[in-house]
Amino acid sequence: MDSIFGLSHNVSLLLYAVIAIIGLIVLIAKFNTNPFVALIFAALFMGLISGMKLSDIVTSFQEGVAGVLGFIAIVLGLGTMLGKMMAESGGAEQVARTLVKAFGEKNVHWAMMVVAVICGIPVFIQVGVVLLFPLVFVIAKHTGTSLIKIGLSLVAGLAVVHSLVPPHPAAMLAVNIFKADLGQTILLALIVAFPAAAVAGPIYGSFIAKRIKAEPKPEMVQQFTESERKDLPGFGITIFTILLPVILMLFATIVDINLPAENTFRQVVDFIGSPLVALLLSLTFAFYSFGFARGFNGKQLLKFTNDCLGPVASIVLLIGAGGGFNKVLTASGVGNAIAELANDAHLSPIILGFFIAGLIRAAVGSATVAMTTAAGIVAPIAATMPGVSPELLVLSVGAGSIMLSHVNDSGFWLVKEYFNTSVQDTLKTWTVMETILSFVAFAMVLLLDIFI
Repeated sequence: MDSIFGLSHNVSLLLYAVIAIIGLIVLIAKFNTNPFVALIFAALFMGLISGMKLSDIVTSFQEGVAGVLGFIAIVLGLGTMLGKMMAESGGAEQVARTLVKAFGEKNVHWAMMVVAVICGIPVFIQVGVVLLFPLVFVIAKHTGTSLIKIGLSLVAGLAVVHSLVPPHPAAMLAVNIFKADLGQTILLALIVAFPAAAVAGPIYGSFIAKRIKAEPKPEMVQQFTESERKDLPGFGITIFTILLPVILMLFATIVDINLPAENTFRQVVDFIGSPLVALLLSLTFAFYSFGFARGFNGKQLLKFTNDCLGPVASIVLLIGAGGGFNKVLTASGVGNAIAELANDAHLSPIILGFFIAGLIRAAVGSATVAMTTAAGIVAPIAATMPGVSPELLVLSVGAGSIMLSHVNDSGFWLVKEYFNTSVQDTLKTWTVMETILSFVAFAMVLLLDIFI
């Protein structure tokens, strides 16, 4: 099926994507369809209506599931075990008490935002969510503060650095495409990131938390918050254990910047600093710092690590299906359709990059695809216009790639399951937060453009 109502092929593809996404929301919200099943239906419908080959529809969906879960399933498994060890040892309670004491109960959501921005620089957003969300549960329980208020502050900090700050892959690729200065890009990205995270996280989170209540699954809360221990581990060793994967990944990033790819030491550090190995090493260390050093034995550690995996099984399935839907949208040509339509626009490269990235993100659900595609489109246009800052071009497409994360994004389902909110409430919290983050970041880019 190439077109509808006499519209061009590209416009028709966009319309089909909108129909598929609306249908998905209706299936879940109106007909109470299991989201995992609904995502499969939506992906198959999009493939069929866009004219993809039947065999390609199934293959694309399976590749999307495999591509997402090949990374996420491992991260979720290891990260959840690390969170469980932190909870059982009393480490989570120690961190919660210390943060509350240092910042006060009224400001603890600001503390979570700052922690997220710092921790999010070297790690993928999914890794950051899995590592830090157990703290959200504990702090919410200790202070009586809304889970939404603290949780949105956390994910806002993680999300903004994921799309704006190198060395995250999409930002690094955009730096190369626009030939931007890496150090200057990082500095400007941080200047943009903190105000954007503040407005979208603590400020919007405080507003929406009064209107939406999150009731997380009891088994999820229990496994991350309940500890019968009275002798809590020290704050220093607890923070070191939690941040060990971040430290390993950050070290790998620093080495990558300073040594060539063929250097043997860099290759070893890259192996150790990969999310999989960094989390595995950190969990192994946690077995000592949160386990044996706290008086637990091997059988108890085995029970902890077995018990914590059950509650995340549904999260894994949902994220996988979200990845499959994302892949079908991309394979159907929706991203390319937006790119071709955008080539006809006559706008400033900074504005053009922002809106192209935003449209692609909304259509296909991937910030990385949105950012890299938009950068590829805008770079040749910007090259013909002297005086445009390449660093701000990186940040404009990064800001655009954040907006309108919804049901075609695996991150949407990850946050939804941690909050245990409905699709409608996740749209009002996560999706709106992401969009606010996007537009505030873009406003900061435009402000910087006046002075640079």
